[in-house]
Parts: sequence; C-alpha cells; structure tokens
Amino acid sequence: MATHINPVNDIDPLDGWSLPAWTYSDPEFFALEKERVFAPSWQIVCHASDIPGTGDWHTLDYLGESVIVMRGRDGELRAFTNVCRHRGSRILDGARGCAKKLVCPYHAWTYELDGRLIGVPDAASYPALDKTALGLAPVAMEVWRGFVFVRLVDEGPSVAEMMAPYEDMVVPYRLEELKALGRVTLRPRDVNWKNVGDNYSDGLHIPVAHPGLTRLFGKGYGVEAADHVDRMWGAIVDQPSDNWSERLYQRLLPPVPHLPEERQRHWLYFKLWPNVAFDIYPDQVDFMQWLPVSPTECLIREISYALDDERREMHASRYLNWRINRQVNAEDTALIARVQEGMESRSFSVGPLSVKEVCLKHFCKRMRELIPEARLEQKPASLKFAR
Repeated sequence: MATHINPVNDIDPLDGWSLPAWTYSDPEFFALEKERVFAPSWQIVCHASDIPGTGDWHTLDYLGESVIVMRGRDGELRAFTNVCRHRGSRILDGARGCAKKLVCPYHAWTYELDGRLIGVPDAASYPALDKTALGLAPVAMEVWRGFVFVRLVDEGPSVAEMMAPYEDMVVPYRLEELKALGRVTLRPRDVNWKNVGDNYSDGLHIPVAHPGLTRLFGKGYGVEAADHVDRMWGAIVDQPSDNWSERLYQRLLPPVPHLPEERQRHWLYFKLWPNVAFDIYPDQVDFMQWLPVSPTECLIREISYALDDERREMHASRYLNWRINRQVNAEDTALIARVQEGMESRSFSVGPLSVKEVCLKHFCKRMRELIPEARLEQKPASLKFAR
C-alpha cells in the first residue's frame, strides 16, 4: 500500500530524499509534468543574432507544439504557434529560415510577418469570415540578454526575475553580442529528462566520474541553489594537466579584456528551472536544454556562441574546450544511462541526499510542491490529471 507523508511543523521528512524511481518512467506522472512543470516554463529558442533580418525565423518543437520566433518588418521579434488557423496544418518546416510571408501549404492561407491573416483564397465562400480574429496564435516570449525564450502558459516569474540574483555576475560576458558557432546539435537520450538535470547539477560525481574536470579544477568545484536557478563553478588550477587537450587549453587560453581578473580562468554554469543550462566560459558560451519526449526519452539540444575574436589562441582554445567537454558529455551519457537502468530495479525506490547535494534537494522539493504525488514512494493506483 502506498503511503503519503505530510510535512510536520514545517520540516518536511522527505527533504533529505530523492524523488521516487517510479516518477522517472511512469506515463501518467509524465503527463502531469508536461502540464504542471513544462507548459509554464521558459524554453530557449535561439539568440537574437540568429534571426537578424526581416523575415528570419527559428522554430522550437516540444510537448507536441511547434513555436515560431520571427523578426517582423518593424524589426521586432514575435512568437507564434506554427499552426494555420484554418485546419490546423503546420505552416513552416525545419528549424530555421527566412520568409517574406507565411503561406500555409494546405490551402494557402497567408499571414504577415507579424502574424496577421492577410490572405484567404476564395474568401467569399467563408460566411462572416473575420480575418482580424484569425491571426497566428501568439506565444509568450522574452529576450534576456540576447537569448530568446518562449513559454506556452504565461505564468510565473520572467527569465530576468529568475536570473536577478546573478545579473551582476553575467554582465561582463556581454551575452547580447554573442554569435553562433555552428548550428544547434540534437542528441536523443533514452533517459527521463530529470536524470539529465539531476546529473547536470550534481557536484558530488565530479571527482569520481570526471577526471578531466577534476584535473582542471582540483577541489575548487562549487554548487549552490537559488529559487529558480542552480549555479555551479570552478576555477582552472595553475598546475598543468597530464592530458594534452587540457594542458594546451590551460596554456593557450588568452586574456579576455572585457572580463574581470577573477573571471579570466573561471568556468561558470547556470541551470534555469527546469531544464535550460548556460555554460559560460571565458572563451565562449554554450546553452543546453533537455526536452522531454516520453517518460524514458529526452532530446538534448545545444549550441555554442562566442564574441568576435580572431586571435589564433582563442580559436585554439575554443576547439580545446570542445574536446574537453566532448569527453565530459560521453562520461555523463554513460552515467545517466546507468541510473535510468538501475531505477527499473524493484529493489530501488528512493535514495538519501547529502547535505552537499543542495541543487538536487531543491529540485526534489519543488517537484513535490508542483506534483504532490511525487511524495509517494510507490506509484498510487491512479493519478488524477487536472489542468
């Protein structure tokens, strides 16, 4: 029989425990997550520099929705669902492009770049057609320091409010001026989305499973949790690494004039609730998000950005950064697969959390607040789905 533990005297007895294993594979719980966790959460689409000209657009597909972010003739960015208001056909295909107008490939309904419906073939055959009421459905959008975010349900704090505790910390990196290094990479993973996020914010596994990061940072890797953001950080040690990629990165990373001295050899990580991460280095900035696909599948979406810098040392540093993090990604991929597989064991339900696992503790607390069923060690007979 499932037991439901309630907080007593404002001290939650589950505070030191992980989420139960069944929440990492259960379809009904996944349906609740999509509605309560992801629909009102901010998701990154691109950087404003990715859509610089009139008609430039990017799309983001998640939760069964496709969202367009497009630059209008007035220079403004707007977000819409990628759905024609006539019969529900998808309008644009692909991840990016440029258009003079948006024309539905089904019946040629035509929309202006600001979303207005401007053309309907044989319009006279539609009694009382009001084109002004049938523009593309808008989606909430925010541009934070050049990065474009959208959310399907416009509830909760803004991205700027979420990042407010760290604004002074990120200002020197001039994020608004970044430009893409390549294109977005999509990496499917056969794990629940929470396993990716748990691993990202887990500092305890660094000295065990990431020898490269340990060589770079020594014992100086730190973690902390704010209301809506996890922060992780590490400063590159002076002792040269035995690994050639790491050793060359240590040696070749050039001074960055716009960064203060304490940031010259500092790696900084932010995870915004619930699934968006920024890896901020002296040489470049990466974003990564892990989008839920099914209870046991997610899609990692990532790309690197950088400021214009033609120094050979900087080009080499960015390549070496990629090599270092490619190895870290391979290590993490193996780790999260092991956890997902282990959670299928009937012997495992919940695990104790160290007082040092502050980010994981905060994440579990928030998930239990949004979906109280997550307090149950075993899955209940049924989950009530309510919007």
